[in-house]
Amino acid sequence: MGTTLDVRAAAVAGTFYPRESGELSRTIQALFADAAGASPWLGPPKALIVPHAGYIYSGPIAASAYGPLGRLRDIIQRVVVLGPAHHVAFPGLALPGTSAFDTPLGRIPVDGEAADLLRPLARVTTNPAAHAREHSIEVQLPFLQQTLGAFHLVPLAVGQASAAAVAEVLEVLWGGLETLIVISSDLSHYLPYDQALALDRRTCGSISDLDPLASHEQACGATAVNGLLLAARRHRLKPHLVDLRNSGDTAGDRDHVVGYAAFAFTPEAPHVPSAPAP
Repeated sequence: MGTTLDVRAAAVAGTFYPRESGELSRTIQALFADAAGASPWLGPPKALIVPHAGYIYSGPIAASAYGPLGRLRDIIQRVVVLGPAHHVAFPGLALPGTSAFDTPLGRIPVDGEAADLLRPLARVTTNPAAHAREHSIEVQLPFLQQTLGAFHLVPLAVGQASAAAVAEVLEVLWGGLETLIVISSDLSHYLPYDQALALDRRTCGSISDLDPLASHEQACGATAVNGLLLAARRHRLKPHLVDLRNSGDTAGDRDHVVGYAAFAFTPEAPHVPSAPAP
């Protein structure tokens, strides 16, 4: 176990989600229970897109993506989480330079071997400040702890980078069934309900077609989303829209809403030629 200075402390416990471990666990279990049965099992996902607002707003949508991972509790050993940097501007993608992340549900070790693989890449730096206050990665962690138990984390804050740089990072870490990729992103921000719904539907249509998003007005995590879409084309992944709602549907007013979507990306079924007719 690392020293306190070597561990990234929870920054938004008590604001974005409950600070007390028992309450947090119960909250997530209730979100999973509400989401259960909402969508069929699609097979093991290689990647997810999930929102990152306070749990009262986006938790139900996130739970729809995370709940099914319980089937993979003993299979997934490493989770790569990419989230947009909201507080610090920097080029490229940033590792935290710590050995672990803490949440109220416990300590998650950072995958040091994976970090070593990334350091030679020109667009990957180590930037503790980029992670210190960032919520986009942190809010995903209790969901992952609740459903997977123990795993190693590769946390990457995404700054001013290209989709190609993100795809390069994903390629290095791709692995097999033991590695899950999580892209943390909300959709539109602070539009009236009907306007947001129309834009978010178009955005989800682009993601479903593996077409890059045009701007961060569609999704704050558009850079990481576009990097995943490049990788999904290369690896023949199929996106499935699991849930699409906004804060006006969950816990907010409908005058200025934030959009949330959950996607699961699974390998395309191999094409099996049909037998010739007799």
